[in-house]
Amino acid sequence: MTLRTGHIGLNVTDLDRSLAFYRDVLGFGVIAEGKEEERRYAFLGSLAGDGRPVLTLWQQAQGSYDKVRAGLHHLALEVDSVDQVREYETALRDYGVDFAYEGVVAHREGSASGGIFFHDPDGTRLEIYAPSGAQGAPVPSATAPTCGFF
Repeated sequence: MTLRTGHIGLNVTDLDRSLAFYRDVLGFGVIAEGKEEERRYAFLGSLAGDGRPVLTLWQQAQGSYDKVRAGLHHLALEVDSVDQVREYETALRDYGVDFAYEGVVAHREGSASGGIFFHDPDGTRLEIYAPSGAQGAPVPSATAPTCGFF
């Protein structure tokens, strides 16, 4: 038996606001949606794919993401190239997203992988990275992985 990640579920404070971000800025398709007032949710994924959810949004949070509480540390999304990372960076900047670092950064000193680190509308920490192409990009910390403490 081998376990695989099925989908990631995030609690959000405002489903409409989060849908606008994940659908319109990051490009996820809405696979299914629950619109009952006290039970609002959305299953997101690739509409061109197999129809399986990748991310689910649940409108049940009372407040913003809190990095000092146990739970999700960050959500990392992989793309094929650093050029694609930069395309997302442009779209996110146009949307007014809060970035943890300036531009593409390497995961650690000498690493070929790297990406951008930012926050969704509820403050949840997100990363879009490419497995290669970030050689020579700045490294925010020489003593810890870039994704560890942003």
